[in-house]
Amino acid sequence: MSQTNIITGQYVRISQAPASLAARIGAWGIDIIAIMIYFTGITYLITKISPDFDSPVLLFIFILGVYLPTYAYPLLCEVFFNGQSLGKRILKIRVVKKDGSVPTLGDYVMRWLLFIVDGPTMGCLGIVFILLSKNSQRLGDMAAGTMVIKTNNFARNRVLLSEFGYVSKNYKPFFPQAADLTYKQAEVIQRCLLSEERQRVMRISRLSQKVRNTLGVSQMNMSDEHFLQAVLHDFQYYAIYEV
Repeated sequence: MSQTNIITGQYVRISQAPASLAARIGAWGIDIIAIMIYFTGITYLITKISPDFDSPVLLFIFILGVYLPTYAYPLLCEVFFNGQSLGKRILKIRVVKKDGSVPTLGDYVMRWLLFIVDGPTMGCLGIVFILLSKNSQRLGDMAAGTMVIKTNNFARNRVLLSEFGYVSKNYKPFFPQAADLTYKQAEVIQRCLLSEERQRVMRISRLSQKVRNTLGVSQMNMSDEHFLQAVLHDFQYYAIYEV
């Protein structure tokens, strides 16, 4: 599987490689064995203890509480053990978001629910998706925006200033105030500069005026687009250089 590199909005490069199909099947096999051991052990204990419940409802609740973990095993493990079940931990693979961040509870639940489609009940359809998708994602991963990666290939590093073409050896920021911008504000500037809409010039003009007011910058002898580019470059410089 190929290594993927992602640069987040905080100028951090995430390097990660999708787990192989063999590793994912192997992890699931280990998990099946763990589930069978738990199921068999619990059944044996219940047989020996023979709990006596007067109410069928209480008996149902007891059985549900005892056996439910076998069905929710993948979900519970991934939620409480940072995206890893026993099998995934042994084979050094883990569930993460595509951008390298930690999935939310909703993401884990989505993956778990869609295993009904990806798993044996639908002829292991997930294997087809894993083989054909770019990031080796099954349907549950696609819906949740997650992927399974190799933990020993995962790396998180700051982006280097030298990777930006506009940065020369003696680069000097134009606007020190750019350091006070948020990542979200910088993202708005970047999207505006990259837009190809008919009203691009008008949008750049309006955003330029708003940024000037925010930073307290007076009119300078540069175009609105040049000004926004300079502010964005300065922000990137401070965001990376000062960390």
